[in-house]
Amino acid sequence: MDRTYTIGVLFADKAESGLTHDFFAAILESFKRTIEARGYQMCFFNTNRDHPGRKTYLEQAQERKYDGVLIACIDFEEPEVVELMHSGIPTANIDEEVDGVISVKSDNIGGMKTLVDYLITMRHKRIAYITGEDCNVTRTRLKSFIETSRSAGISIPAEYIMQGKFRDINQAAYLTESLMRLPEPPSCIIYPDDYAAIGGLNILRARGMDIPGDISIAGYDGIDIMYRYEPRITTVVQNKKRLGMVAAERLLAWVEDPDYELENTIVIDTELQKGRSVARAFY
Repeated sequence: MDRTYTIGVLFADKAESGLTHDFFAAILESFKRTIEARGYQMCFFNTNRDHPGRKTYLEQAQERKYDGVLIACIDFEEPEVVELMHSGIPTANIDEEVDGVISVKSDNIGGMKTLVDYLITMRHKRIAYITGEDCNVTRTRLKSFIETSRSAGISIPAEYIMQGKFRDINQAAYLTESLMRLPEPPSCIIYPDDYAAIGGLNILRARGMDIPGDISIAGYDGIDIMYRYEPRITTVVQNKKRLGMVAAERLLAWVEDPDYELENTIVIDTELQKGRSVARAFY
């Protein structure tokens, strides 16, 4: 079959941050560089549902004759997305496992475990976790957070786990304020991502609290903006460059070889980056 050397990218985060989304923008840039080095180009799906005469994702892919598809940061249970993934077009997902589709994801279990283990070595027992929206990534990290804590003999009160949103500074600030009003507030707060951690940092400072003298905080992702903040926030660094590169390499291998032996899930290691936002706890 003739190729168009075009890969469709389906990307639509709920916060509508688009390519200003630090984490996914870095992945897409790595993906783009990798496919371009092989002579392919990247083209985005139209995700505007208000557009007159809008076509479904599958119709767009077929009309534009995409050789393959990358899906990231979207509701994977949405019927149109499910239809696209099951269409037979070579497809790679970021951070979502689906049978018959390549999935490239960070080690969310290991990343959270490494972070919690570190906090425990710093003598923290009252650890709160503000999660992102309910999705596979959130559920995986939350499970690892609870299991790692329990393995160390630490019981996490229900009020220490609050569902927030990814990349939402205001929501993170509000939930941080709620945690600090508890009769026994946490000694450390984990945020769903580094961007949300900024909201926590701001509200804690507004309360006159010193970080990490009065309370410790930790983020997730390892985005570039965190290097501009003091104290440097402890975080789990996701290898965004490798996530994009591996997704591109595996997807093109499938595009160029119809008999490609599909490896359903590829897990990319994370790394704990110890900043200056976590201090030893004293009770």
